[in-house]
Amino acid sequence: MGGVAPFATQAIDRTDHELSQFDKQVDALVNLLNHPSRRLMRTDELRNAIESLPADIYDDLAYYEKWIQAVANVMVEKDVIGEEELVLKLAELKQADEEA
Repeated sequence: MGGVAPFATQAIDRTDHELSQFDKQVDALVNLLNHPSRRLMRTDELRNAIESLPADIYDDLAYYEKWIQAVANVMVEKDVIGEEELVLKLAELKQADEEA
């Protein structure tokens, strides 16, 4: 979104911040998928998937939320996981989280 108004005039926050557990898990997942022993996803595929997110979704997601959405899109696109399987697993995880 670089160069797109109003973002082009906003200063970038370069301060360090504490990563959440979610952030660390997403980063670890991306590293595992990108590891030479697997090569299920390359860095350029992740970047392309992030940049391909619709603007309204892109704007609403935090940094690592963009990553996980992009990972899901690439894994479905590459048929590593089926879309239905992914939806069912997410529903299962959501239910488990609500019960906890």
